[in-house]
Amino acid sequence: MLHLIKYRFICTLRDRTSMFWAMAFPLILGTLFFFAFSNIGKDSLDTIPVAVVKETDSEAANVFCNFLKEVEKSDSGITKVEELSEEKAISELKENKIQGIFYAKDVPTLAVGSAGMEESILESLLDSYNRNAEMMGKIAAERPEGIAAAAETMADAQNLVEETTIDGKEVNGYLQYFLALIAMACLYGCFLGFTTAIELQANLSNLAIRRSITPTHRLKMVFVDLLVTFAVHFVNLMVLLAYLIFVLKLDIGSHIAETILVCAVGGLIGVALGIFVGSCGSGKEAAKIGVMLAVSMVCSFFAGLMMHQIKDLIEKNVPILNRINPAALISDALYSINVYYNPQRYIRDVTILLIMAAALGIGAFLMVRRERYDSI
Repeated sequence: MLHLIKYRFICTLRDRTSMFWAMAFPLILGTLFFFAFSNIGKDSLDTIPVAVVKETDSEAANVFCNFLKEVEKSDSGITKVEELSEEKAISELKENKIQGIFYAKDVPTLAVGSAGMEESILESLLDSYNRNAEMMGKIAAERPEGIAAAAETMADAQNLVEETTIDGKEVNGYLQYFLALIAMACLYGCFLGFTTAIELQANLSNLAIRRSITPTHRLKMVFVDLLVTFAVHFVNLMVLLAYLIFVLKLDIGSHIAETILVCAVGGLIGVALGIFVGSCGSGKEAAKIGVMLAVSMVCSFFAGLMMHQIKDLIEKNVPILNRINPAALISDALYSINVYYNPQRYIRDVTILLIMAAALGIGAFLMVRRERYDSI
């Protein structure tokens, strides 16, 4: 049996086309994803430069200027305020050196040069100040004894919102694409499995002719081919996983053992799919490859490889599709264990994947087993 394992291993590695799609292509696509998404979502709320023009020396204007200074000194540090003359401020606004001009007067106003996220933040800041100032004015007029408590409450309200993360880590908004990429890589084991199936059918391969006339039991050949092909593809998936984590520095998650298990089961499905399709009938090899490619790519698309919203849309409208789509199950299992940690959902996904792998493997064996030839 060892010699069967040895030669199947050699034949698998020498199949450069299948190895490219199963190993090299996911690495290339992962690299492209990294460069495409590396700067997306990383536009943190940097300090926004603004100018303040003090039009009057009234108490309201002074209070507003003090408010802007407190915001600048706060933990958020969202603005950098510089007091300028109106002429200088307008000049810097036109040159995009600042994002807005606050006019400190009895009722503060804001001037901006364009519409964008920073400008919206400045408008929200001004609206918040004006609402609080109006509320404080009403409290001072109606219940002056509560003005101190109201001021303290408003100061504390600024810290009521705290930025946090899931499972103690920052979640990459585009992680779903990489999880779908891993799912696609798992299914691309079908190219390795397909070659294995072809080399078991004497009417399709010269190598299969020689194998068919040997006394080795067909079940043993199928088992060895599946085992070795799966082992090679599992190594491919581990290389991809290591590349994403250690080279691209992608935070896949801290549950490595569970992630490896999903990759193993997903890789088994990919190989079994290839053997199953390759064993179906005596159709042309090109047609079978087309079917195999279509299945793997459609499944990957519905798992969110090209458009991450598609998986959620399916979950809301036709959830059964996500339960029978192996790529969706693989990405969902990875997401559920590494992002929002739902062990029950993870176990459900892995269980369905194991059932699929078993069904494909048994079906492939039954079809290969019944092959008979009048002459070889």
